Amino acid sequence: MTHPTLLRMPPWLGFPEERVLPLPPEDYTVEKEGQDWWCVRDAAGVLVYSGVGPVEVVRSPSPF
Repeated sequence: MTHPTLLRMPPWLGFPEERVLPLPPEDYTVEKEGQDWWCVRDAAGVLVYSGVGPVEVVRSPSPF
């Protein structure tokens, strides 16, 4: 995959935070659980992220 899937999380200390995920973006669900808490699960239901949001799962606009 030349354009990987990214989990975009809120900036930490002013720096944007992204994590590369192994599956295509459509294989993840993003759910808001409370006012500021978000969870991301893969197609098998495995928790990938649980924390402060908002978060999003996107395809990288650039290959790497």
